[in-house]
Amino acid sequence: MSKKNSNVQILKSILINNKKITETFSLFKANLKKIIGKNSFTIAVSGGPDSLALVVLSQLYKYENKNKIFFVLVDHGIRKNSKIESETVKKILKQRGISLKILTNKEKISKNIQNSARIIRYKLLIDFCKKKKCKFILTGHHSDDQVETFLIRLSRGSGVQGLSSMSKVISLFKDIKLFRPLLAFKKKNLIIIAKKVFKKIIKDPSNKNQKYLRTRIRRITKILEVNGISHDQIIRSINNLSSTKDTLNKYLKHVLSDCLMKNRNEVIINLNKLSLETSEIKFKVISHGIKIFSKSYYPPRSKKVINLINSFNLKKETKHTLGGCILEQLKGNLIISKERLRKESKNHRYL
Repeated sequence: MSKKNSNVQILKSILINNKKITETFSLFKANLKKIIGKNSFTIAVSGGPDSLALVVLSQLYKYENKNKIFFVLVDHGIRKNSKIESETVKKILKQRGISLKILTNKEKISKNIQNSARIIRYKLLIDFCKKKKCKFILTGHHSDDQVETFLIRLSRGSGVQGLSSMSKVISLFKDIKLFRPLLAFKKKNLIIIAKKVFKKIIKDPSNKNQKYLRTRIRRITKILEVNGISHDQIIRSINNLSSTKDTLNKYLKHVLSDCLMKNRNEVIINLNKLSLETSEIKFKVISHGIKIFSKSYYPPRSKKVINLINSFNLKKETKHTLGGCILEQLKGNLIISKERLRKESKNHRYL
């Protein structure tokens, strides 16, 4: 038996001999068939149990559906031993016949480390997907991450959009999408899969660093559990908020078509029409406008957008900078553009 077939049999035997893993794979497979089908996709690997479980489940899916899969790890170079850790993950995967591509970040990260690292990670992954003509990036985010994200956003006073936490599928760049197929699964079940196949997992030391909000929130979830606020209860609230978000987004599409106009160089928002909407809709419309020209995959912090909205005065002409964009209030409109484009543009069409 070839080494490749041997690895296939190992994975399949683990699947057959463990009822919980079989159930997990069945749900995972249905998830991927609905979103990806037979398209190629890229797995963002970290070495943690969630991403290693994603590797296993994706390999099983590949054997059944013949998809082309790329396994990619981004070495941010933040920690002293990050290169060694990356090579260790590569060896772990190689033992199961899986080839891992390591992408090394060359940008210096010194401020807002976790957010900056996330932006760089997706940029590198997107560039990789462009070269490979791959339209999906899969990450190992799971339901524990959902709960933590919910509590983080709660601490920041987020509205419905933020509290509904992470979406299953989002667009990152043109036709390249981020897909999180494990959001319905608990971390403890993913750990079982990773350990059964790879025996060893890499623990990120930053997960214990109390300077990071997510690490502190992780401790709070345990306290909540002890005091009767369970993981499943929070997930139910997240799902209810997600349903509300979907309804809100349907109305948002109507508002966007009515008061926002986009051309190559700028976005123009009719403030007279927008002033009739609720604070939440105003926030969403302006965040959407900024995100169109911003290099970030995420909209600017809600506090900054809210401060901008509160500063509006339809009788005054003002200029702001936010999210890497120039925002100019002029003749009842808010004009959003990149600074270099704004200087080149002389004639504006108004809604």
